[in-house]
Amino acid sequence: MDQAVIKRAPYLDFDLLREQADDVARTHAGQDTQMRAALVEFLKPRVEEARSLAKAQLDDDGDGRACAAGLSAFQDELIRLAYDFTTRHVYRAENPSMSERMAVVAQGGYGRGLLAPGSDIDLLFLLPYKQTAWGESVAEYILYLLWDLGFTVGHAARTISQCVRLSMADMTIRTALLDARLILGDEKLFAEFLHRYRREVLDVDARAFVEAKLAEQHARHSRSGASRYLVEPNIKEGTGGLRDLHTLHWLAKHIYPDQAEEEFVEAGVFTHAEYASFRRCEFFLWTVRCHLHFLTDREEDRLSFDLQRAMAERLGYRDHAGLSGVERFMKHYFMIALEVGQLTRIVCTALELKQLKSVPSLDALLAPFDWRRRAKLRRTSDFRIDNGRISAVAKDAFKTDPVNFIRLFVVADESQAALSPEVLRQIRANFRYIDEDLRQDPTANKLFMKLLTSARDPEVALRKMTEAGVLGRFLPEWGRVVSMMQFNMYHHFTVNEHLVRTIGYLDAIERGKLAAEHPLASEIIKTIDNRRALYVAALLHDVAKGRDEDHSIAGARIARELCPRLGLTRSETETVSWLIEQHLTMSLFAQSRDLNDPKTISDFVEIVQSRERLKLLLILTVCDICAVGPGTWTGWKGQLLRTLYYEVEPILSGGHTALTRSQRLQRTQAALREKLADWPQEELDRFIDRHYPAYWLRTDLDVIAEHAELMRSAEQQNSVIATHIATDAFRGVTQLTLLAPNHPWLLAMVAGACTGAGANIADAQISTTRDGMALDTIHLQREFDHAEDEERRARKIAGSIERMLMGETDVVDVIKAKVLGTSRLSAFSVEPQVIIDNTLSDALTVIEINGLDRPGLLYEITREISNLNLDIASAHIATFGEKAVDVFYVTDLTGKKIGSSSRESLIRERLTRVLVETQEPELEVL
Repeated sequence: MDQAVIKRAPYLDFDLLREQADDVARTHAGQDTQMRAALVEFLKPRVEEARSLAKAQLDDDGDGRACAAGLSAFQDELIRLAYDFTTRHVYRAENPSMSERMAVVAQGGYGRGLLAPGSDIDLLFLLPYKQTAWGESVAEYILYLLWDLGFTVGHAARTISQCVRLSMADMTIRTALLDARLILGDEKLFAEFLHRYRREVLDVDARAFVEAKLAEQHARHSRSGASRYLVEPNIKEGTGGLRDLHTLHWLAKHIYPDQAEEEFVEAGVFTHAEYASFRRCEFFLWTVRCHLHFLTDREEDRLSFDLQRAMAERLGYRDHAGLSGVERFMKHYFMIALEVGQLTRIVCTALELKQLKSVPSLDALLAPFDWRRRAKLRRTSDFRIDNGRISAVAKDAFKTDPVNFIRLFVVADESQAALSPEVLRQIRANFRYIDEDLRQDPTANKLFMKLLTSARDPEVALRKMTEAGVLGRFLPEWGRVVSMMQFNMYHHFTVNEHLVRTIGYLDAIERGKLAAEHPLASEIIKTIDNRRALYVAALLHDVAKGRDEDHSIAGARIARELCPRLGLTRSETETVSWLIEQHLTMSLFAQSRDLNDPKTISDFVEIVQSRERLKLLLILTVCDICAVGPGTWTGWKGQLLRTLYYEVEPILSGGHTALTRSQRLQRTQAALREKLADWPQEELDRFIDRHYPAYWLRTDLDVIAEHAELMRSAEQQNSVIATHIATDAFRGVTQLTLLAPNHPWLLAMVAGACTGAGANIADAQISTTRDGMALDTIHLQREFDHAEDEERRARKIAGSIERMLMGETDVVDVIKAKVLGTSRLSAFSVEPQVIIDNTLSDALTVIEINGLDRPGLLYEITREISNLNLDIASAHIATFGEKAVDVFYVTDLTGKKIGSSSRESLIRERLTRVLVETQEPELEVL
């Protein structure tokens, strides 16, 4: 095994420290307890000094691997000092027997000579077969000393036979011992261990170890999020992190135990280029990890949002070319993770095939296909499939015909076979042939379109092309967004991963796999005429992100240039361009506009103009939202999109004639009379007379019927306050209907009660009756799986509102506990913006408020709107990660739009002030 320690000074003069430690022992001779306490008191400042020196050196040279090597060297010397002190002054063996021997061994990462600032120290006290109490006592004294100094120590005291037996039974122990390194002690004992471990463990069961490590890696990736493009990655355990490099090291070390890491090239594990890549990735990841531990003063390996900005500043990343410094840093990180993935794919597969001579067991990790079941052995003119893996027939296959860069992935998709390490290496060695000639080649573009639109699994095919480095070179526009992240809490993945996932959702919807979740999209996709255009738009809709202009407009321009090259017609190109330019529009209208307002519908109709475009945009919007990340799609968003679609589609079909305001009102009332035909005429007339015309124009018929039943029940029970709760799992909301005496701050009370219960408002429809009652319908985002839990939460909210209205409690008591705990949000900034628009509705003024979200924000906004003497007709609440986008349809107290510019200025000023308040605002009792 490799016993070469990475050369690095241990930061302090240990010869001097030993002399000073001896002075401590002499001062407290015969007083063992006081002696250890004094030694700890003496050493603690030295440990802190070494840590400070390591941090200063890291800040100076930016070399995290060297920092880790220096900390490991320091730890070695500290353990040697502790051992010497223990055996000379505490448990001295005057004439040690063969049983009073010991080897203190570093294992695991510490055994490799690398130790992060916050990492555990993994020690093995190797003991002879026959033992006395001396060995156990020495080990215990050293351990207690290290613990008292603040170190976390993983340890074991074993004989050689125990090490061998446990290594055969436990892959974790076997892995740790692969990097066993003698720190001090009996060299013969350690040499015997090495000999037996090699002969009885490594030479016996290599295949089981390789399979176990790859299964372990797959499980680890699944736990941390299977994608290497998660925007808050774990730099150690995550996909593309340090542990993946460790896995390469372990596999190679198990097969070539006598080779040092730098000798793996000669052994055939790496090519020279791959070894250079390994070192480059390791250097970067160690540097980030050491900085991360120093930043947090603990073992922290998750690169969370609140640490990313500080990390970028430490490493010197600055804003440039449409990307902030933190986004540039994270793009570098994800490029490294991608490179680690390429190495893993090539080297792990090569080691398995070359050394184990077995059928590949990497399929679960690298190519999840049962090739023996799905693919027959086949040969093409340029590729062959052997043992379930595709190889090139000739070494110059990509040079002689560069179209093979695309053809290879078509073959892989059709055969469902994995790519061999040899063909992946050939790709990397021939990147220069992916040039403009290939990009303009009609055959190459035709094959790519086949892969995009006809593949068995286009998501997998595109991800493979990206990770092999082909897609980013064939489509340079795609290459610009590979590994690009957006520094916000809304997007869960990098841009390229989001786009690939969008294609995955589109393919799944088309195949009918998501009909239950997306019934409308699944139905209308069967009727579209522009299937190719839809797939290209899905692939490219965010491809212009990271530029100094609106990515929708820039993306549309890119599409107009790129689509003809891909073989799309002029009409298809125009459709793709329009879809990209408008890909956020339907979501914006659905989530932020009043869908009961005729102006909303007419504005959207003017943008869309045709049924085909409406269908395409609906499908693209669904896929885009789903691909943002887990939990982003909700049933409520689906309901809003379906409502908008069903409102617009008849108009575009020519089957809807415009009705006057009076006609629409009369039609709704007539429909209600038919729906409630069993009601006494007098009661129905009284209900209809209680409502203003706006109520009939903005409220859905089914909701009106629910309101009628609620108001009738309250009247019969002589109740001043009444509530109705209905859960809807498919729409992902719980509906709370509230009937109460009108109060200027009623919606603010509702918002406060929801904050206190930890509930998020998705939408609110506000109505006031002619007799001074408020009738509010609040849609809460669903949180629980079971309806009874949702109902219990809604009842709690209703109870809080009722107590506030009765004066039994105030909103401060309800929400103050929830206004804390916004540390994650503190990493972000959102420019406060208040937009007042009188053109979006014929009867109402629309106020859009954008700002950094925080607990209690909606309460503060609605309270301020009430203080401004504005009536809220409807509220549309959306949160995109850390950004709150709240839209209110309002009038003044006379029911008119806001018409004065000075009044608008006052509203804008007061609401902006709410947005820029501190994270813990001074709450005001209503």
